[in-house]
Amino acid sequence: MNKERLEWVISGLSQYKLTKNEDQFIKSISGDFDQKQMLTERQEERLETLYKEKSKLKPNINSPDYFSFQKATPKKARVRKLFAKDVLITS
Repeated sequence: MNKERLEWVISGLSQYKLTKNEDQFIKSISGDFDQKQMLTERQEERLETLYKEKSKLKPNINSPDYFSFQKATPKKARVRKLFAKDVLITS
């Protein structure tokens, strides 16, 4: 697992209410990755499983990261051009 993937998974997990053990596990693997620049196979599997389980639940609305995905500005609606077949002709 590379650093970008680890950060992405951890940021995704921050949206959910984690138990004390889950939070401790996240801190532990972050420290391990900073020291060794890698995770063990078991750590990766547990992290991926935790992410999959939590992603099935509703996010914690009170989390400061809950609305972080809305940083991008919304796209403007496109105006549809009218063609002759779209215009109703009345006499």
